[in-house]
Amino acid sequence: MQQYSSSPVFSKHQPRMYLVLALLCVFLAACSGSKPKTKTTEPYNPNDGRYKHDKDFGPSEEVDLSHIPDAVPRYEVRTRAGNKNPYTVLGKTYHLIKDETSYKERGYASWYGNKFNGYHTSNGELYDMYAMTGAHKTLPIPSYVRVTNLDNGKSVVVRINDRGPFHQGRIVDLSYAAAQRIGIHKAGTGRVEVEIALPGDAPPIPRKAETSVAKQIEAALPPGTYLQIGAFGNKQAAQDFASNLGTKLTFPVVISSASAPKEIHRVRLGPFKDAKNLQQARDQLARVKIYEAHVVYQ
Repeated sequence: MQQYSSSPVFSKHQPRMYLVLALLCVFLAACSGSKPKTKTTEPYNPNDGRYKHDKDFGPSEEVDLSHIPDAVPRYEVRTRAGNKNPYTVLGKTYHLIKDETSYKERGYASWYGNKFNGYHTSNGELYDMYAMTGAHKTLPIPSYVRVTNLDNGKSVVVRINDRGPFHQGRIVDLSYAAAQRIGIHKAGTGRVEVEIALPGDAPPIPRKAETSVAKQIEAALPPGTYLQIGAFGNKQAAQDFASNLGTKLTFPVVISSASAPKEIHRVRLGPFKDAKNLQQARDQLARVKIYEAHVVYQ
């Protein structure tokens, strides 16, 4: 009787066949899998948004914005938004003004337009270049100020809702509409006086009842009014600085020296008899990139 074994019998070709089948299974599994998804998001571009433009710019065509009314000062609740105190920008720390009710300052205004239009201001609002708004480094947000062009007497009231401008010598950044109102939109900058505007000020709101701008800039100053522009511990250094500066200005440059409590030599411009000449001196200093001069009396 022939006997059959219950164990499987392998031929010499079976190992090679199993290898082929295994590779076929791997191939079929790979083919049956889902195709990789195509990425739909664009890679992050640091030049997107407001920074995709190197320079700021206004409307593509001249637009008459004279119909846009001034901002009207009103009482608003001030929140932490935009009022971080102190805060630091470009390595410089700024402290907000504690009591702005008597704020008044002269300097240069600039404006910002399409580059920032539609983006968030410091307090989270959207910037509108056609609204009467502005940016200031140290006034609480929101605040209202009247900005007067010292060269033509034109003025506008704006609502401060942003921080800036962080350029030396500039004290306020205006919306394009506000810049057009006072006539600095073409030049880019202009000499201005910035004064706080409060609800309930004498009409027209918020203009305070006082002398005209023309009389203000011609007002007499106390005797011995100077602009101090530098202080040196070395007398020769002070003399060199004063000599070099004197060739670039039309106002006299003087040195005031003291030996106690330590030797110091202060370089000053003046004296000035009225505010108009003082402002002219500031303008000359700005042209030679000196912005930090302050008034002293001697």
